[in-house]
Amino acid sequence: MNTRQLTELAQQLRVDSVRASAAAGSGHPTSSMSAADLMAVLLAHHLRYDFERPAHPANDRFVLSKGHASPLLYAAYKAAGAINETELLTFRKLGSRLEGHPTPRRLPWVETATGSLGQGLPVGVGIALAGQRLDRTGYRVWVLCGDSELAEGSVWEAAEHAGYEHLDNLIAIVDVNRLGQRGPTRHGHDLDAYARRFKAFDWHTVEVDGHDIEAIDRAFAEAESTAGQPTVILARTLKGKGVAAVQDREGQHGKPLPDADEAIAELGGVRDLRVEVQGPPAARMLHAVQGGHLELPRYDLGDEVPTRDAYGQALAALGNARGDVVALDGEVGDSTRSEYFGKEHPERYFECYIAEQQMVAAAVGMAARGWVPYASTFAAFLTRAHDFVRMASISGSGINLVGSHAGCAIGQDGPSQMGLEDLAMFRSVYDSTVLYPCDANQTARLVASMAGREGIRYLRTSRGKTPVIYGPTEEFPIGGSKVLRASHEDRLTVVAAGGTVHEALKAADALARQGVRVRVIDLYSVKPVDRETLREAADRTGCLLTVEDHREEGGLGDAVLDAFLDGRPVPRLVRLAVRTMPGSATPEEQLHAAGIDAESIAASARLLVEHAVVP
Repeated sequence: MNTRQLTELAQQLRVDSVRASAAAGSGHPTSSMSAADLMAVLLAHHLRYDFERPAHPANDRFVLSKGHASPLLYAAYKAAGAINETELLTFRKLGSRLEGHPTPRRLPWVETATGSLGQGLPVGVGIALAGQRLDRTGYRVWVLCGDSELAEGSVWEAAEHAGYEHLDNLIAIVDVNRLGQRGPTRHGHDLDAYARRFKAFDWHTVEVDGHDIEAIDRAFAEAESTAGQPTVILARTLKGKGVAAVQDREGQHGKPLPDADEAIAELGGVRDLRVEVQGPPAARMLHAVQGGHLELPRYDLGDEVPTRDAYGQALAALGNARGDVVALDGEVGDSTRSEYFGKEHPERYFECYIAEQQMVAAAVGMAARGWVPYASTFAAFLTRAHDFVRMASISGSGINLVGSHAGCAIGQDGPSQMGLEDLAMFRSVYDSTVLYPCDANQTARLVASMAGREGIRYLRTSRGKTPVIYGPTEEFPIGGSKVLRASHEDRLTVVAAGGTVHEALKAADALARQGVRVRVIDLYSVKPVDRETLREAADRTGCLLTVEDHREEGGLGDAVLDAFLDGRPVPRLVRLAVRTMPGSATPEEQLHAAGIDAESIAASARLLVEHAVVP
């Protein structure tokens, strides 16, 4: 397309953005209009993409980080022939693929869900890392950002990581339209303020008039030819460009134009231009799944092994069997034990340093390219990345997250290092899987099982050594549990997971010596939970006592309670959990102070039995 045709295409994108938002009665047309020239040039001259084959290995990847500007994206899809006029006007309506913010659950051309600002560039870094170090098919990653979201710290985690990794296949386009939701942005139209920041992270920067078609074209070409550095194109634009009633005016964010018909006329009327998007070069995927036999590590009964050690060893073994498994870590690989994978498969190991948001975002980006990521850090630190986990779920992303050093049992390091909220956090995520193994063989099996699951998978590991109580051939189906103590004389059931399983077993043995029989369930699958086994235990013993190295809210106790929320009578349920603010102490002292050690379990059980009605 020549300059005049590109100008017409940009006007069409503006008009269609206005029309879609008007039909919906909501949306963000002014945020779309500012970036229309940028999108027109990218679509017609620089993007290499086959809309008929969105999974083509050499397709460029496009991420709309400013996801509220979805009318612009959908207008571009229409111009490329991916959707038609009728579908465009279903924007934001019930059942439409064209949601207010785009998601890959609905549209095959969307890489990742956006709308929580500051996430598109971090995910783009993950996709670019996959392209540079894993796929190696030469695709570029284009990320269209808004200027408001550059206030998010996650953007600068991404900027530093991209610069450090020399991701010259990554091109960020910042639509600097000066206005945010409630008024001017921090830096307004000061392009140099943004350029200084990106240059500090070793980016190549290009400043451009975002409404000058020829200048935009040259800027994109410069970005494509830049080697050894990621490029950011800082484009000065006007929000609501082309319609005098809203152009560069405050108070127009997130609402249809006041008079859509008048605006469309001012923009030159409805058009139906079609763009022949350049196709990608021929390429083939280089990471077909290896068919090697999985040889998980095996541990002998009675051995004392930290579950974090078993995680690292099992992950390394999984990497031997599957060439699509990758590992990421937040600069604690010596503690999480992901370094075991890194030593055996350095080409598939990614050090993300202490930037948990970027680590999870990179995992999402790699999963979008077909890889199976395992990302690990301390369980406590994953709380920093909760919004990225939430958005990964909205994307339908398949990622494995592993939190080590869980609970107060880590001991002297104190509460800042203790994951005490992680089970609640991950249980609340849509369609998530939450696993909490108690021994090494169980951990190894669950690590392997995670790879075949959909959605967000979370595994909680422990710092200290725990006895091996299961043989290496034992099976642990997700959604299951293990009954470790049971008799016809059981007076109550103790439900535990992870480290508290061993405390529960000690308590059960001590109680048995006193003539009190209790059932013990290892609820290693916290979500989905084994409702059948829990209900049978409740029927048999009449009372359930849950014990967890976690806060009372949202963890194991709530998971057990969920098994009885179908209208049936709820059994007597008592919870032991960490209700205090721990300090520094030995692991044994921590468990006792929290009331979740064997002695506390036994005392609570005796008290309950004294007041329970024997079934």
